[in-house]
Amino acid sequence: MTNLIDLVLPPVCAGCGALGSACCATCVRAWGAPALVPLPGLAVFALAAYAGIARRLVLAYKERGRRDLAPVLGELLAKAVPYLPGARPAPDGLWWLVPVPSRRIASRIRGGPHMLRLARACARRLAEHGHPAAVAPGLVLDSGAKDAAGLARHQRAANLAGRIAPEPAGLPPPGTPVLLLDDVLTTGSTASECARVLRASGYPVTAGLTLTNAHSSE
Repeated sequence: MTNLIDLVLPPVCAGCGALGSACCATCVRAWGAPALVPLPGLAVFALAAYAGIARRLVLAYKERGRRDLAPVLGELLAKAVPYLPGARPAPDGLWWLVPVPSRRIASRIRGGPHMLRLARACARRLAEHGHPAAVAPGLVLDSGAKDAAGLARHQRAANLAGRIAPEPAGLPPPGTPVLLLDDVLTTGSTASECARVLRASGYPVTAGLTLTNAHSSE
């Protein structure tokens, strides 16, 4: 059925509109090598600035229902994971990926937790490249958290304080090193709070990896 649909309505690149694939070869080149975005107590690496083609692709996946981008974006993350400075798998070689949580209402609007879907795509590609990986949906965001759009750094931090909690059923055994995954790094408040909660629960957070960086020092 999918192939028939593609024949009638061929896939369109979400970055430039070219026919043929969800993300054409030209737009894939908008992503680069992981670049360090240092946060207090956490090294986060971003694959592109939150601008231009990279921004359009993230928004298409996150807000416009382009789920066909999950394998493409997951592949980009998977290629970076094994080479992140400081990041490491568990002693048995298994990489544990913790997706940054979204507000439940946002997840419902988007048809499910978009970062969980992306983390699973990343784990599949890692395994195909010879790096076994598992997804740990071990963080939940309290319903009291507001939409963070437009909030300054201190406002985002206050909005998240005490509202991200561990979900033990979704986590590996305590002491297992984990890697945080996100789509957009804005002020760094979410990544920092996620790392704090995980560490307080006994999990070494070795690094964070995000598709794009819109980091502000506000």
